[in-house]
Amino acid sequence: MLAIAPRDLALLVFICLIWGFNLIVSKYGVGEFPPLFFTAMRFALVGLLLLPFVRVSRGQMGAIVVAALFSGAAHFSTLFAGLAIADNVSSVAIAGQLGVPFTTLMSIAFLGEVVRWRRWLGIALAFGGVMLIGLDPGIFQFWEGLGLVVLSAFTGSLGLMAVKKLTGWNPLELQAWVAIISFPVVGLFSYFFESGHAEAVASASLTGWMALVFTVLMASIVAHTGYYYLVHKYPVTSVSPLTVLSPVFGVYFGVTIFGDDLGPRLVLGAIMTLTGVFIVALRERKIIETGT
Repeated sequence: MLAIAPRDLALLVFICLIWGFNLIVSKYGVGEFPPLFFTAMRFALVGLLLLPFVRVSRGQMGAIVVAALFSGAAHFSTLFAGLAIADNVSSVAIAGQLGVPFTTLMSIAFLGEVVRWRRWLGIALAFGGVMLIGLDPGIFQFWEGLGLVVLSAFTGSLGLMAVKKLTGWNPLELQAWVAIISFPVVGLFSYFFESGHAEAVASASLTGWMALVFTVLMASIVAHTGYYYLVHKYPVTSVSPLTVLSPVFGVYFGVTIFGDDLGPRLVLGAIMTLTGVFIVALRERKIIETGT
């Protein structure tokens, strides 16, 4: 088990800060562009910028395609669609953390992993907290958005499992493949299920375009590439506990910038969810360290 070096720890905190702020930025973006169209434009720009890093990895392209479809196309499409519907950004920040318990549940289902009572408690707290958030009167009216965010956490965890099967890959190379594979898929869905693309492009404000630039440069190329680098260098269970900082930043920005109302159900649900995620992540880390 490798301890995270101080420089990599600082990188992880910075990544969480970017992700937390990216929810706010993306909310502005999907407010001016159809969400799937916004997602497709993001993938198109990332793919173009990272095209020089593309190379065919023999024997691994199947896993790369799976990683791209789940952690790219499916994850971001459902996340941005949910963000467009949801009125409360803070609830989106919290629900997005269900990726950690989802990964544990899939390890149980597909890898035969044995989970003891502490992690079951953490899983129950995490999902119970999101359910409690969903019952908040101010959030329940946008329950479809929260549901899509939960789905994005699930698909993202599927993609991460595929990423862990890869060997000898470059983070920028993986980001390039995710964007290149995801763009036509999301683009087609946007073409058939959304409208007003040309009107959105023509009427978008500078804020909307800057939101797109931020998600491409900071959230995708800097934050996600950095996260792939850390996941490749360290076990996921060494990295994932500190990602609970991301929703903390997201809630802070949601309150200070969007004026989110932190009702009692949302606060209690957030505490339950983040505590549950932390228990699951720390318990998995202990299991890897001790072998028990």
